[in-house]
Amino acid sequence: MERANLDFANLPFSYMDTDANVRYRFKDGKWDEGEVTTDRTITMHMASTCLHYGQEIFEGLKVFARPDGKFQTFRLDENAKRFQRSAKKILMEPVPVDIFRDAVHRAVKANGRFVPPYGSAGASLYVRPFLMGVSAQVGVTPSTEYLFVVFVTPVGPYYKAGFTPVKLVVEEEIHRAVPGGLGDVKVGGNYAASMRATKAAKAKGFSEVLYLDAKEDKYIDESGSSNFFAIIGDRFVTPASESILPSITRLSVAQIAEDMGLKVEHRPVALDELATFDEAGCLGTAAVITPVESVTHRDKEYVYCKDGKAGPIVTKLYEKLCAIQMGDAEDPYGWIEAID
Repeated sequence: MERANLDFANLPFSYMDTDANVRYRFKDGKWDEGEVTTDRTITMHMASTCLHYGQEIFEGLKVFARPDGKFQTFRLDENAKRFQRSAKKILMEPVPVDIFRDAVHRAVKANGRFVPPYGSAGASLYVRPFLMGVSAQVGVTPSTEYLFVVFVTPVGPYYKAGFTPVKLVVEEEIHRAVPGGLGDVKVGGNYAASMRATKAAKAKGFSEVLYLDAKEDKYIDESGSSNFFAIIGDRFVTPASESILPSITRLSVAQIAEDMGLKVEHRPVALDELATFDEAGCLGTAAVITPVESVTHRDKEYVYCKDGKAGPIVTKLYEKLCAIQMGDAEDPYGWIEAID
């Protein structure tokens, strides 16, 4: 297969047109057989519930080219199940796991020439499944019709510098999500709510913010749209909060950390523990693992990287995870699924 004429080693993390996308429709109580289309536009009724009442969810996963040239996904089943949880929480029709898997495979096969070749400096094919309520409703009520779409785009590292430490700042005024709300599911509105804080942080020279819990402003929630973790001695510590989206990357890294001999602690992490961290990082599909150079809280900066380099444990976790994702190491967990 001839690859697209792209500089795969220097891709930005941004949208790029590919050849096709996949669409399924739910109507009259059932899903159709789906279609592969080259149409990049979506036509819907102006009263669709996704436009007025926020019935829209999405997922993100990556596809990698292995050394043998075949393509593989990483924990696709977990993305499918999280997609269902998101749908159920805002009363949307859940996409069956087999349809989710079929849609991802069809989208990848239709755009195989855009999958970055093995060894492309952290590049991958980013897969974006999303679901929208599209029936016309004026009252605040769930849609009766849904459109499920999967598109793909080749991307480079989320942060331009790749696996390079970033600086975070504690956000004390804005909360991305609240307990009992939608912070634990992948609803588009959560990300709209985070833009103000992120834009302000970047204007001050930081890469992202570190959110606090909405009840007491005492505990660390997450970093921007990524989960957060810290290394304290021989412990892998990550915040527990009902406002946090359960990261599939965090779930995976915690397993790797445990197998490395670290004690995994999923618990509330107080802001006053910042001084006790030996290393820290952010976790997510887009960024994978991003080492945290420092966290600034008011006039105090807590530094976790020497000479601007990631610490040894964060580095080892990153290398082990990437080796599995890219086919460089055995997958003892059953996380990898080949696309034939």
